[in-house]
Amino acid sequence: MPDNNLAENAIRPMAVGRKNYLFCGNHDAAENAAIIYSLLGCCKACGVNSREWLTAVLTRISAYNGDYSKDLADLLSHNWKKSAKV
Repeated sequence: MPDNNLAENAIRPMAVGRKNYLFCGNHDAAENAAIIYSLLGCCKACGVNSREWLTAVLTRISAYNGDYSKDLADLLSHNWKKSAKV
């Protein structure tokens, strides 16, 4: 008998997040939480350690302030994974 456990397990974090957004306090806080959930979900999908990625991004992001020669897309998890191996 076929089941859908894999599909249910894949969407569970989004469903939990959706419930948590109700308790964020205001719309802006819920939007910020959704952004963080999305970024960490991308790390998971790319096989990137989210703690290492977040630490690296938070230490490097200030260098991008006002320096328009740098592309913020380089800090996204899939791009960071490529540059971290070098």
